Amino acid sequence: MAYDLEEQEQLEELKAWWKRYGNTVQWALLVALTIAAGFQGWKYYQYRQNSQASMLYESLQRLSVADTKSVRAVSAQIMDKYGDTSYAPRAALLAAQTNYVAKDRKSAIAQLEWVMTHGSDEALQTIAMLQLAGLKTEDKQYDAALKLLGTKHDPAFDGLVADMQGDILVAQGKTAEAKKAYQDALGKLDEKNSFRKYTEQKLDGLGS
Repeated sequence: MAYDLEEQEQLEELKAWWKRYGNTVQWALLVALTIAAGFQGWKYYQYRQNSQASMLYESLQRLSVADTKSVRAVSAQIMDKYGDTSYAPRAALLAAQTNYVAKDRKSAIAQLEWVMTHGSDEALQTIAMLQLAGLKTEDKQYDAALKLLGTKHDPAFDGLVADMQGDILVAQGKTAEAKKAYQDALGKLDEKNSFRKYTEQKLDGLGS
């Protein structure tokens, strides 16, 4: 195919440009393709991790809380192999419940602390925090429990946090402060929340 003079000049310029920059362009394209392939691979990896974790978590939910050995084994597998998935903190909470029932408080505390440290779901972290504060209260570590309740948490649980603060203050004999905490809890608990009646009963029990 014959080119006119202008086309020939453009072709020569293109050849010269490609000779100078072609290698760089090819490398840039290769890097872009590699990144894209890596991203797709990562998405597939995450999908696979979530799918496997989901199946294990379903099997965990079918276990009885009294089946301590099995619950510990399955939950440990989820936490160890799929710690980055949303199922890991849920598995840890179930394991903590099982260990509490089995009177293994040390393991229950360790799993609740794991959720608070490794979990990415603020609601689950707050649930773990409330349960851990409850255990510290049972152990009469009142100041430690109150300190824990004062940490950052999901605002949706403000009412429950204030209610537990009231319980701890009652245990410490701080009636006036406990009343204030219960009143604060009632101000934060939804009117339709069935838990409100318990807070109201506790507040009434402290007298006027």
